[in-house]
Amino acid sequence: MSENIIGYLDNDNNIIDTQSAVETAGLTPIEYDNSEKALEIIRHSTAHLMAQAITELYPNSQFFVGPVVDEGFYYDFRVDEKIGEEDLKAIEKKMKELIKKKYKIEKYEMSKDEAMKKFSHDDLKQAVMSKIPDETLSIYKQGEFEDLCRGPHVPALRFLNNFKLTRVAGAYLGGDESAEMLTRIYGVAFADKESLKAHMTMLEEAKKRDHRKIGTEMELFMFNESAGSGLPFWMPKGAKLRAKLEEILHKAHRVRGYEPVRGPEILKSDMWRTSGHYACYGENMYLTEIDEQEYGIKPMNCIGHIQIFKQTQKSYRELPLRYYEYGVVHRHEKSGVLHGLLRVREFTQDDAHIFCTPEQIAGEVIEVVEFVDSVMQLFGFEYTMEVATKPEKAIGEDAVWELATQGLKDALEENNLPYTIDEGGGAFYGPKIDVKITDALGRKWQCGTIQVDFNLPQRFEVEYVAEDNTRKQPVMLHRAILGSFERFIAILTEHFAGEFPFYLAPTQVIFVPIAEDHVAYANALKKQMRLEGMDAEVYDKNDSLNKRIRTAEKQRVPYVVIIGDEEVANKSVAIRNRRTREQYNLTQDEFMVELTQELQKGKI
Repeated sequence: MSENIIGYLDNDNNIIDTQSAVETAGLTPIEYDNSEKALEIIRHSTAHLMAQAITELYPNSQFFVGPVVDEGFYYDFRVDEKIGEEDLKAIEKKMKELIKKKYKIEKYEMSKDEAMKKFSHDDLKQAVMSKIPDETLSIYKQGEFEDLCRGPHVPALRFLNNFKLTRVAGAYLGGDESAEMLTRIYGVAFADKESLKAHMTMLEEAKKRDHRKIGTEMELFMFNESAGSGLPFWMPKGAKLRAKLEEILHKAHRVRGYEPVRGPEILKSDMWRTSGHYACYGENMYLTEIDEQEYGIKPMNCIGHIQIFKQTQKSYRELPLRYYEYGVVHRHEKSGVLHGLLRVREFTQDDAHIFCTPEQIAGEVIEVVEFVDSVMQLFGFEYTMEVATKPEKAIGEDAVWELATQGLKDALEENNLPYTIDEGGGAFYGPKIDVKITDALGRKWQCGTIQVDFNLPQRFEVEYVAEDNTRKQPVMLHRAILGSFERFIAILTEHFAGEFPFYLAPTQVIFVPIAEDHVAYANALKKQMRLEGMDAEVYDKNDSLNKRIRTAEKQRVPYVVIIGDEEVANKSVAIRNRRTREQYNLTQDEFMVELTQELQKGKI
């Protein structure tokens, strides 16, 4: 056996421990590298190493769960003392000391009853075991430390040299906000030092680009805890940015044959029961009572669009029929997962629903993919697609799901569009294509989605008159390009580090008049820009010229324009182009032509 093999992959894509793989014929070895499968094992093992170090530093610690997540790994635990960011270095130091002791990682098994007795003193272990259906449990041991775990792990601690603990947080036990608050430490690990160093450099850059930091500096949006968690307020500059993004999407929808609609933000709960939202999504909904009847604030826009479709009789000649709405929705997200604009309780989806025949599915899916592609190209995002299949909590027959899922696969395959599979990741009413974009830092984000739904049209008895005059049920395609305006603006802010392209920038030009005599000309230019649909400001406060220029540049505007005697006399402008890092002079007319050309780049 190679010293660098840390596990095996069987034919069902399951990872098998080196200790469990007695017969390795036919199994694919997992080498010690930065592949997805290898990192899963390395990071899970590093979580246990961290827990072992915590146990030695804080002897009364008790551990809950320590999974691998997208950003690395974490462990939730109970500890008598308060642990802060300043304590992470001491924990890392202890982890390195433990590696030097050359412990092997050993696995053994016992019955669930035996494990219950073994950990009878540990209520967190009892809580973990209560959710495990298996009658035989595995335990991983390294030195004196051991914990329940299904594994797999690396064979020894010597594989775990390249790690970094990144932050400390609080986490409710089992995600229940009414339960005890545990301590959570996050970390990351790689197979080599170079990858770890590159990742940490990326994290440092990500801190600088954090949309919450930039949003505050640029006065784009705000939150007010006294008004409610996860409820964003859009300030004037942020509202202008958002309006520009909405307008770009509005024009793109209209030229692609979409019709604007708008549904109410609250509906009787019977509607949500019919749709299946109440049963499958009820815990995420806000419910209230009006006139002794229960209502639900909408978490999705689909029901409203169904009612609009049903209002008048539709013919096959009208299909496909495409509705779109910037629909405000509310979802009861737990407080622990709220994160700036990326995870909020109120947000606006760039939502659309396409009613079509089964034969039109493939064509419509490809048109949506083309729409997605044009948006991603505009903002410079690379992206991948993932077909998500039926989840455990779902409505509808398996045969219907299989038909819908195959329809998505066929559309992509027939057009040579690559995709991966996300087993069980579909919406409760249908399979979907998820669009995952990659930003300037190489991070992946889930944004757009295309979902095929045979179930809701059936539940709401949606029909159209077919060519043979019979009544048939249309297929409903749920579709979002951005996902939500809030989340997409957060991603854009970090992607561009606040340096938005001209067509999107909340303030596109700042005029800085040198003296009072130059203010009138600056204001005239500002008025002309606004008449052309562009946003400008004049910085004429009683500060020094250099201070006003520095203040303007901190706003990350594309153009800072200096106005002095020469500019007023010649009807010209002295430009500092922040995007190209150039300084040059143009006539007033030439400047307006340049701005108009920059504005046109925002078309899809």
